[in-house]
Amino acid sequence: MKSEYQAFVSTRGHAPSASFGDVLLAGLAPDGGLYLPAAWPQLSAAGTPGLMTRNFAEAARAILTAFARGSFTEEEIAADVAAAYSDFDHPDIAPLTEIAPDLYLLELFHGPTLAFKDIALQVLGRMFSRALARRGGKATVVAATSGDTGSAAIAALGGLPNIAVFVLHPKGRVSDVQRLQMTTSPHANVHNIALEGTFDDCQAIVKALFAETEFAHAVGLTAVNSINFARIAAQCVYYFTATAQLGRAATFVVPTGNFGDVFAGEAAMRMGLPVEKLVVATNANDIMVRVLMTGVYEPGAVHPSLSPSMDIQVASNFERALFEASNRDADWIRKSMEHLARDKRLVLPDIVRERLRERYAAARTDDAETIETIRKTHAETGRIVDPHTAVALHAAYKMNRKSGAPVVVLSTAHPAKFPDAVARAIGAPPPVPNRLKSLFSGVERVATLPNNKDLVRAHIESKL
Repeated sequence: MKSEYQAFVSTRGHAPSASFGDVLLAGLAPDGGLYLPAAWPQLSAAGTPGLMTRNFAEAARAILTAFARGSFTEEEIAADVAAAYSDFDHPDIAPLTEIAPDLYLLELFHGPTLAFKDIALQVLGRMFSRALARRGGKATVVAATSGDTGSAAIAALGGLPNIAVFVLHPKGRVSDVQRLQMTTSPHANVHNIALEGTFDDCQAIVKALFAETEFAHAVGLTAVNSINFARIAAQCVYYFTATAQLGRAATFVVPTGNFGDVFAGEAAMRMGLPVEKLVVATNANDIMVRVLMTGVYEPGAVHPSLSPSMDIQVASNFERALFEASNRDADWIRKSMEHLARDKRLVLPDIVRERLRERYAAARTDDAETIETIRKTHAETGRIVDPHTAVALHAAYKMNRKSGAPVVVLSTAHPAKFPDAVARAIGAPPPVPNRLKSLFSGVERVATLPNNKDLVRAHIESKL
């Protein structure tokens, strides 16, 4: 018998079962783990109306309805999806473009902030507001961003009632456009923090604030970055629509920092989507390449790069992939995450590494290769790509293509968000889209804080 709602469990096994509405508002599980469905909904083109279609809104409704069963009605989801994608610049939302034989770009940057995060956050923001209104009370959203999540969260939640938004970005480690998209927000409920540290420092502070349960409960703390499963659910959609358009299984090459976007591909596979391979494309911060090659998960120093949204060493969502690869061994995950936090090193059992490698491959691209790929792509196709897309394209160009499967590169940001890198590659910055033209005349509002959790907490309390 079908349960009345889709249940979710924590990767660490010590949190009660939760509904999609609970997961949406909580973000992180109370035991410090990440939520996943208790059982993956099984979707098929034949049995799920609107699933395997090029129509993005139809596929989004089908997938979100499967996850949100019992928390939102089909009518509520349809309304939120329609509103979420009404302000995108392309009618396909996530258009697929062939740039070479069997090599495609999946363009995910046609939303309000010109980055793939909009696809999830525009719908998440509406569902979040709906859930909050239903339950009453207030919420405090605290997000760590390596560049794009912050602006997308602000675009989705700025101005909404009963929600305060605090965004931590690593000072000096995001592009000027990324920073201005956050700091020039006019909304009184938006508060930007430039942290004197790395993205990993920002993320560690956010997790530490969640661990202070009395504070977290008092302020209604929640998260909208990719530790929130609702983000993963919404990002599954473009794997389905791209596959539907191709008519066959593809290899997806994904620029990867926090592992959320590529894990959405695994989620799609676990729901029944045929996928040839998921390729994790990293910059010099190549922890994912190293762990898949050696089985040793060992964060190092963060190296600033031309693809700053991927300047990450501790990939939060990798815990979800480890949970699945360990056959959902929550005890092992909990002990392993404690061990990693203490020793900064985790050796994976051979069986876990083998299961990861069955699904994932990985490739590393440095800054020189990134610039050369932007130049090569422009020269050969006339298209300008951002440095994150270039990291994935470089991996695609190097791939062994013997399987004959089409290769889809996720193009995660508009090149105009990274004009300096593009200018280095092709001799001129990319054209500035209308959405960005007023940005440089805006007034910035941002607080600079040291890498100190207690000072960040005090700042949040002072604003609330």
